[in-house]
Amino acid sequence: MASTPPFRRVLVANRGEIAVRICRGLRECGVESVVVYSDADRDAAHRFAGDIAVPIGGHAASESYLVVDRILTAARETGAEAIHPGYGFLSENAAFARAVDEAGLVFIGPKAESMERLGSKAEARAVAVAADVPVVPGFDGALPDDAAWQAKADEIGYPLMVKASAGGGGKGMRMVARSEDFLDALHAGRREALASFGDDRMLLERRVHPARHIEIQMMGDHHGDVVSFHERECSVQRRHQKVLEEAPSPVVDAALRTRMGEAAIRLAKSVGYRNAGTCEFLVDGAGEFYFLEVNTRLQVEHPVTECVTGVDLVHLQLQVAAGARLADLLDGVDLTPRGHAIEARIYAEDPANGYLPAAGRLTRVDEPTGPGIRVDSGVHGGAEVPVHYDPMLAKLIVWGPDRASACRRMVQALSDSAYLGIPTNVDFLKRVVEDSRFRDGDLRTDMLDMEPDLAKPPDEETPDEVLVAAVLAQALGGVHGAATGAASMPTNDGAALWQQLTGFRLFGGVR
Repeated sequence: MASTPPFRRVLVANRGEIAVRICRGLRECGVESVVVYSDADRDAAHRFAGDIAVPIGGHAASESYLVVDRILTAARETGAEAIHPGYGFLSENAAFARAVDEAGLVFIGPKAESMERLGSKAEARAVAVAADVPVVPGFDGALPDDAAWQAKADEIGYPLMVKASAGGGGKGMRMVARSEDFLDALHAGRREALASFGDDRMLLERRVHPARHIEIQMMGDHHGDVVSFHERECSVQRRHQKVLEEAPSPVVDAALRTRMGEAAIRLAKSVGYRNAGTCEFLVDGAGEFYFLEVNTRLQVEHPVTECVTGVDLVHLQLQVAAGARLADLLDGVDLTPRGHAIEARIYAEDPANGYLPAAGRLTRVDEPTGPGIRVDSGVHGGAEVPVHYDPMLAKLIVWGPDRASACRRMVQALSDSAYLGIPTNVDFLKRVVEDSRFRDGDLRTDMLDMEPDLAKPPDEETPDEVLVAAVLAQALGGVHGAATGAASMPTNDGAALWQQLTGFRLFGGVR
């Protein structure tokens, strides 16, 4: 990597753990960081992660993080030279990328034209076909009426997937098993797509089933070069949202890795792609792969690639955006995957209640440390988790010399994790990693649908000792809180309840 800072100051147009992670990367490169924060994020961890923090108002994303003018104004007023969009929000918005360029700033991501060509599933599919990348049999054109759509679906065959052309994240997507269910799924997908993306165009794809979701991390520079950083396995999903990711994939051998990497590079070069991106594929039981989409940004799961290749992708993004050549940056670097890495996405949600998102105050946060453990966190004890944004709290990443050791380390790290005050999926993640199918690497995109009991805590009676301790803590906390106005829960500085009291005696009162 080049030692000269690629920029003097960069604005991070995001929040949460990814904003904290990018600020860390900027510091390591000798670059000053500017963070923006909404009214709902006044006490958020990312507000304090940068060198300069700029309020942009509002609570909802539509009033803050999605307001292009406010982001650009913050960049101009702080003297930022470039903008890193992270993921989500404006990261895949071609109009935003173009506005950044027109403002005389550097967008740390692909060109707007590449985003436009790859942002639409239908256009991306056409690009893949032209680049000789295998695609799932389907249809991505326009049809005059429902009858024509029904006929086309019947021609493709069932089961099939109805997908929103303009978006991702599972929004607008429906699986259709029978002909008679098709039109209802089409109409529902259109409504959701219009609400989510302002675009109700749809496409049809034959369902590849059973399948794995495997993606290739790539990076392109301004000089026409594109490099593959190999694959990630992302098959453990709920509602088309990834839950656990790992690198390398348990089933991808060197030959398949080469074929998939070459396909991703061909596609990227065909649109002049630059900076970080991910080419996503479905892989069937016979080892054949089919193009899904390109995510034109840094992925949530990028840390597992960093762990097994030894390359910091954020550092690379910055240098590439400043005009450096990948050949120079990676000269002498061996990208062969080493060991095994797994990432768990920690959410404020209730898996047993349909993964219902949660909000509220985190009374205590304990995150694991130790060899082979990395936590990309966006929260702290006492933080308020707002209702306005994605409920991800942190990402727990572990590395081991092989997959079995990485699984054991993940279970232990999850056992050492605590996010108290609101429901989280920590125990659910632990159950999934301990499941025999996961341990055996027998993964497929509908694994969690096939094993719904993993979302439910085991039927265990709470020990009497725990109930007694809870009642005692509540009673003492109530007395102490009434006397001092203090919170009844322990604070994140480790002060236990009885350390906060001036004194107490059994069968007596607090004095």
